Amino acid sequence: MTTVATRLIARLRELGVEDLFGVPADYNLAFLDEVYASELRFVGTCNELGAAYAADGYARLRGAGAVLTTFGVGELSAVNGIGGAYAESVPVVEIVGAPSTRAADARLPMHHTMADGDFGRFERLHAEVTCDRVTLTAEHAAEEMDRVLRSCWEHKRPVRIALPTDLVHAPAPAPDEPLLPEVAPVPPHLLAGFRAVAAGLLAGAVRPAVLADHLAERHGAHEALADLVAAGPLPAAAMNMGKGVVDESAPTFAGMYVGAASAPGTRAVVEQADCLITVGVLISDGNSGGFTHAFPAGRTIEVGASETRVGDAVFRDLPMAEALAVLTGIVRDAAVRFPLPEQPPRARVDAEPHAPLTQAALGDRFAAFVRPGDVVVVEQGTAFFGVVDTRMPPGVTVVSQVLWSSIGYTLPAALGTCVAAPDRRTLLVIGDGSLQLTAQELGTMARAGAAPVVLVLNNGGYTIERAIHPTDAPYNDIAPWRYADLPAAFGAGDRALSRRVTTAAQLDAALAEADRNPDRMVLIEAVLGPEDYPGRLAAIAAKYRPGTAGRTPAAQVPAGTRR
Repeated sequence: MTTVATRLIARLRELGVEDLFGVPADYNLAFLDEVYASELRFVGTCNELGAAYAADGYARLRGAGAVLTTFGVGELSAVNGIGGAYAESVPVVEIVGAPSTRAADARLPMHHTMADGDFGRFERLHAEVTCDRVTLTAEHAAEEMDRVLRSCWEHKRPVRIALPTDLVHAPAPAPDEPLLPEVAPVPPHLLAGFRAVAAGLLAGAVRPAVLADHLAERHGAHEALADLVAAGPLPAAAMNMGKGVVDESAPTFAGMYVGAASAPGTRAVVEQADCLITVGVLISDGNSGGFTHAFPAGRTIEVGASETRVGDAVFRDLPMAEALAVLTGIVRDAAVRFPLPEQPPRARVDAEPHAPLTQAALGDRFAAFVRPGDVVVVEQGTAFFGVVDTRMPPGVTVVSQVLWSSIGYTLPAALGTCVAAPDRRTLLVIGDGSLQLTAQELGTMARAGAAPVVLVLNNGGYTIERAIHPTDAPYNDIAPWRYADLPAAFGAGDRALSRRVTTAAQLDAALAEADRNPDRMVLIEAVLGPEDYPGRLAAIAAKYRPGTAGRTPAAQVPAGTRR
C-alpha cells in the first residue's frame, strides 16, 4: 500500500534526492522509520542548521536536496540555511515533522509550540524564505506534495512540507504520472523573434564577450553555455557567484569579473565589449565589486532563467538553454574568429621553504593541488578571496556562498558535496572563525565515511573584518582552538589524518600526504599571520574602510562580512 510517507519518498527520488539530512525528533520518527525502510539514506547531523547547509551543498551537485527537521525548534534552527538556499537559488526540500492534525484542530498546547493554539506560525514564517509551502492534509496530501515539489524544481528555491504525525501511514494514491512533466517546446515565433533581434545586435560586433554567473548552473544551462563559448570561440568571464561555471582551463577564459576590482585584462574584455552576452547574472555588492560594474550601454544581451532581454525587447518564457542555443547558432554562422584574451602564465610564488607560511604561498600551492573533477568548497572570507583567482582545471565545481555569506556554511556544505558525489574529491578551504560555528559536523563527516581535504586557515580570528576595519579592538579575536586535534575529538579515529603546518615546506608535505590517503579525511591547519590578506581582498577592503573618502555606503559593504 502506498502511504503519504512512501509517496513523498518516491517523489524525492524523482528529483534525484537519494540522501536526507536531518536530526531525529519525536514528531518525525515515524517518517524516519519509513526512510530507513526505503532506498533513501538518512544522514544524521549534529544540528538542523548543519543539515540545511549540507542539503544546500548536496543540491548544488545533484539538482535538489532535502532536510528533515521537527516542528518549531528544529525548523527554526534550520531556517538560516533555508534562507541562504533561497537567496542563492538552491532547491532544497524541508520536511517538517509536525504535531497531529487532531492536536492542531483542537489547538492543544503541545511541546515545540507557543502554547497558544497557533499551529500555523512557523509556516507563515517560512513564507519569507521559501517559494512554496504546505501542511499536508488527509484529503489532498498527494496533489499538494506534488505541487510544492514542482515549485521547488521550477523556481530553484526551497520549499517547506509539514507532515503531521497521524498522516505518515495514511493511505495515498500511487503516482500515476511523473512528478516533472515534459517541457513544452518553445513556440517557433518566439525563437524566430529572438533570433532576429539578437542577430541584429551581434551582426556588427567585433569584440563580443560572455559574462556568466551561477544561475546558468542552477538552471541546467552549463552545457549550452559551453557550446556558445566554443562556437566563436568567445572570450568568457565569470562573476564571483559563478566561479567555475565556465571552463577556466580554456584559452577563452577571460578571468573573474568583479567590477573595478577585476584584473585590467578581464575588465577590458567585459566593459569594452561591443556586444556583451550575460548569462544568469545576478548583480549584488559582493558579485560586482561594490556595484562598480560597467556593462556596455545598449549593447547587452541578458539571458535569464526564463526571460531574455535585448535592449528594450523582452522575450518571456524563453528558457535559458533555448536562448543560448539560438545565440550559438548565430555566432557559429558568423564564422568569424573573435580575439581571445592573452593568458599570462601562472607565476609560482617563490617562498622560502622554512619561512612563515603566507597567503600567497598557500594560494599558489592550493592551485597546484586541485585536480580535474574536484569539488572546491570555499568559505566566503579570506578563504574565498585567496581562491577566487585560482584558475581551476576542467570539470571542477566550486561551491561558495557569495550572496548570503553565512559564516560557517561551508563545512556542512562540504559534507553535502561528499555525500552527493562520493566519487569526486571534495576540497574545503575555511577560515578558523567560520569553522568554529559548525566544527561538530567533522564528526558527521567521519561517521558518513566522507573523505574531504579540509584546509583550515588559522589566522587567529576574523581577518576579513580586520581588512575592512583595521583596529586593535579584540572583537575580531577568537578562542585559540587546536584545530588539528578536532577530527580525533569528534570521533574520526584512524579515518582521519591531521597536520599543523607553519611553513611552505610543511604544507607541501601535508598536501602530498593527502594525495597518498584518498580514503581518509585530511585536515591541514595552516597557520598564517593575522593581517596577511589575499591580494584581491586587500584591494576590495580598502574601499570600505570607515572614513575613506568616497567609500560605498554602509548598506553596500561587500559580501563576506560577518553580518
